[in-house]
Order: sequence, then C-alpha cells, then structure tokens
Amino acid sequence: MTMKPKGKKFRIRRTGAAPGSAASPAGATDGDAQDSEDGFGGGAFPGAAAAQDQQPPRALSIEEELAAIRQEGLTGRQLRMARRTAQKHGLQPASDFDAVRLLRRQGIDPFERSNMLELVVNEGQKSAQARLPATVRHPSSQVPATAPAGPPPTIDEATRAQEILRMQRDIAARRRKRLILLAARLLVFVLLPTAGVGYYFYNVATPFYAANSEFQIQKAEASSPAGGLAGLFGGTTFATVQDSIAVQSFLESREAMQLVDEELGLRDHFSSPDIDPLNRLAPDATEEDLYDLYSRNLTIGYDPTEGLIRMEVVSADPELSERFSQALIRHAESRVDQMAQRLRGDQMAGARESYEEAEANMMAAQQRVVALQEQSGVLSSEAEVGALFNQISTFEIQAQQERLRLAELQSVSRPNQAQVEVAERNIQRLEALIAELRASMTDGQSDDASLAQISAQLVVAQADLQTRQLMLAQALQALEASRLEASRQSLYLTVSVNPVATDEAAYPRKLENTLLAFLVFSGIYLMVSMTASILREQVSA
Repeated sequence: MTMKPKGKKFRIRRTGAAPGSAASPAGATDGDAQDSEDGFGGGAFPGAAAAQDQQPPRALSIEEELAAIRQEGLTGRQLRMARRTAQKHGLQPASDFDAVRLLRRQGIDPFERSNMLELVVNEGQKSAQARLPATVRHPSSQVPATAPAGPPPTIDEATRAQEILRMQRDIAARRRKRLILLAARLLVFVLLPTAGVGYYFYNVATPFYAANSEFQIQKAEASSPAGGLAGLFGGTTFATVQDSIAVQSFLESREAMQLVDEELGLRDHFSSPDIDPLNRLAPDATEEDLYDLYSRNLTIGYDPTEGLIRMEVVSADPELSERFSQALIRHAESRVDQMAQRLRGDQMAGARESYEEAEANMMAAQQRVVALQEQSGVLSSEAEVGALFNQISTFEIQAQQERLRLAELQSVSRPNQAQVEVAERNIQRLEALIAELRASMTDGQSDDASLAQISAQLVVAQADLQTRQLMLAQALQALEASRLEASRQSLYLTVSVNPVATDEAAYPRKLENTLLAFLVFSGIYLMVSMTASILREQVSA
C-alpha cells in the first residue's frame, strides 16, 4: 500500500496568552512559545485586540452542508469515488453526499487527481488482501473535528511518475489477467465442447445413407359432370390434398413402422453393434423407442403447390435404405387402393340397391301377368275382345241378311210359309247367338270372371309391368352412371422419383454440425456472461 509522505504540522495560536501561562495547553513545547513571540518585547501584535473583538463566523449545520453539496451538481461517478475514498480513510458516511462532507471536514479533496491515483493503485493490493483472513474491526465513534486540518501533502513529480507507471503496470497486468481468464473460459466452455462434438462427428458417428423418392396421388378423371366447385378444382392438386395428407400421416404412423419392421427387420438393423452408441437402439428397447428412431430417420413432406410427397429414408446401409423406401411406397399404394375402394363402394352402394329393388319389382309384375293369362286362358285381352267383336259383327250381318230375305218372302201375296218359318228361325238363332256373345263379354260364368274383368286385370298388370320395366331401366342407367363416377374417383399412387441406393453417406454433416455446435456453445456462453455482468453491475451499484 502506498503511503503519503508525512510532514510536521505547526499550529499558530491566535490567543493573546503569554508563554507558559495557564491559558497555554498542557504539553506545549518551547518552539510553540517562541512562535508566539512577535519581537516587540512580548507584547501583542498591533491590531490583535481588534481581531479578538471581531465575531467568529457561524458554523453551518450538517443539513445545510449536505444541501450545498447537492447543489454542486456532482455526477454519480464522482459520488461513488467520494464514498470509496471515505472508506479508504476509515470514515463511515451515511450517504455519498455525507462522504463528500466528511472528507472536506478532514481537509481532503475527494476529487483531487492524487487521491484518485492512490485509489486506483490500491485496487491491486486490495485483491491480494481479500485473500487474507479478515480482521475484526471495532466500530469507532465519529468525533467532530475541533479544528480544520492543514492542507494535503504535496507529491513531487518523481513520485507522481512512479505512481503513474505503477498504475499503468497494474492496469496492464489486470488486462493480461482478464484476457487469460477470458481465453480460459472460452477454451473450457466453447472450444473444448466444440472439439468434442467435432471429434464425435468425424471419428465416432456412423455414416448414414439416404434414399430419396417423390410420388403423388392422382385421380382417374378430375372433371365432374355436375360442375360447380368440384369441376373447378378437379383438375388441380387441391382435389387430392386430403388424400395426400392422409397418406403422409399413414407413412409417419406406428402402423407403417410395424409393417416395415415385420417385413425387413427395422429393429435388428438399428440394434447392430456397428452403429455408434448415440444412434444405436438398445436390444431391450420399447416400441416407443423404436418409433422415435423411426421418426428421426424418416423425413416426409407434402408440397401443396405441386402435389408431390417427398420422402427420405436414412439407414446405415444404402441397399437397405432403398428397400425401406420401396416397402413404404408399396404400403402407401395399398392404403390408397383401400381408400379408393371404400370410396367406390360408398358411391355404388345406393345405385346397386335401387337396381336390385327395381329388378325384383319388375319380375313380380311379370309373374302377375303370366298368372292372370294362365288363369283366364287369355293371352291378350285386346285380341280376345277383337275376335268377339268380329264374331258379333259377322252374326249381325247374317241376321240382317235373314231379315231382308224374310221381308222379301213376305212381300208377295202368297208367301211360302215353310221358307218364312225357316227365315224367322234363322233370325232368332242369330240374335240369340249375338246376345250370348255380348253376354260373354260382360257376364262370366259362376266361377269364371268375365272378359271385361280379365281384360281390365291384364291391362293393369301389363301397365304395372311396363312401369317396373321403365324403373328397372332407370336404375340400370343410374348404376352405370355411378360406376363411371366411381371409376373417375379412383385414386392412384404415381411414383415420379424412385429410390436409388447412393454410394456416399448423406449424414452426419460433419462441418455443418461442428459449426452449429460452436455457434450454440458461443451463444450460451455469451448469454451467461452478459447476464453475470449485468447482475454484478447491479450489485456493485
């Protein structure tokens, strides 16, 4: 610790007491008595009586001194320096302004350059003293000064230059120490972890090979006969967005993982001892661990603008990566076929049921017509009625001819009675036959229905049969339309880029991963160091 040069202090007595008198303080030396002699026979200096009569200035109170110091407009740095200077001199100020007041009471200028230099020089020694056991400091009572202290001791140029040189060396030493500590921290917290990560990626990590493929979901025909929004978006990739997302979800599911594991042994491949410990699957790994590894090694994404599904499968063997990718594409195609089959079945179910119902009704109507024809013995009611009308017309013509012949026979004066009787009997017979034929059309036998009833039943049955035939034709047409629509809605998985085994490992990306690790460790160290600096500044303030 640098000590200030000490000098003798002299006090001039301003009282008029003679040397050695009772007014002299105890312990006054002879030099003090000689200093009070003015050379005029021990008398007082002229004007001394007048000086004694003058009233001394009034002492300011502590509150007034603090108010005056506040009005000086001191900066926060100056106030902190004053507090540290007061603590260096063993003072106990209540505040920064009180520190300035106590230093000025002691005759010390807290803002003098020499005091600041001493405070900076002693910082290095304080750090050494901080490692020593702390001594017990007894609280000292603050005694007000009875008299202002003398002026501060002066420092010559040589001493000032030595102090400045020592301060510069201390600052340079502290800077070197800080740079060494910074380099050590960077080495421990940034460079060594980055070197470990780089060593792992370059020497330990197992090379993985990627098999890339691209495929899309298409429909047989995108247009829709109904028009509207379905026909508007039918020719774009928006028509298969839901199906593509469904296929993507299936490939990322545990079901696809289980299918690939059962077919190609996914668990056995990643449990091989040739794979590095971080990517190796434990022999007793659970299904969840296998799914996590499957999710890490499968990258799949859907591009809605192009309608493509891009898939990347990674494994330690390029041939196995290709086989994994082909197996996933094959299972995805099977799932697309199932989805299309379900869609076609749902669309054709109603049309097929309607056709089957119409066909059954038509067959029932036809059986009814046949039953009526067999029961009545009439194949066609219209033909039977026409034949009866023809017979009645023929008999009516014959009856009319007989009437004319009878009238001709009766027109003579002496008609032949035998011929007249024959003609009359023929007329009666024809009329009876005509009446019988007419009665057969309207009145049937006791157990048989009349021709009119049979004709009406046949007409109704034939009309029902025609209606059922028309409904069957419409149902068949709807079934064909549904079949065409279902064929248009059929889904197909089209592979645009087939997976191919590569001869160069795609992972790990050694340089990129090492640089990324360096940036991550650097960012963490920077955040921690900034947080610590801010907290340290807040605590010290």
